[in-house]
Amino acid sequence: MPTYTFKNNETGCIEERIMSYTKLDQFKEDNPHLKQVILHAPDTVGGHGDRVKTDDGFKEVLAKVGENHKGSHLYKKSVKEVKTEQIVKKHIDLQSKKK
Repeated sequence: MPTYTFKNNETGCIEERIMSYTKLDQFKEDNPHLKQVILHAPDTVGGHGDRVKTDDGFKEVLAKVGENHKGSHLYKKSVKEVKTEQIVKKHIDLQSKKK
């Protein structure tokens, strides 16, 4: 059941009451000294677990961002780039050992 927040106009205290929505109107009529207040936005759930699928259009946008920002974590290196980096690192290590 939902929790509703009320402010007591006589004491200024904030009170929380748990009741069904169908009983809310009657509760307000029976307690005119209490005024319903909203302290924060209700909690919502956008997705749960591994059942959330990223939209293909959004994946495409992320890929374009990655292509234009090579230092970004969104950038995916090609196999050729990875192999080239490995070879360059290998030769740098060999050259530094010779000195």
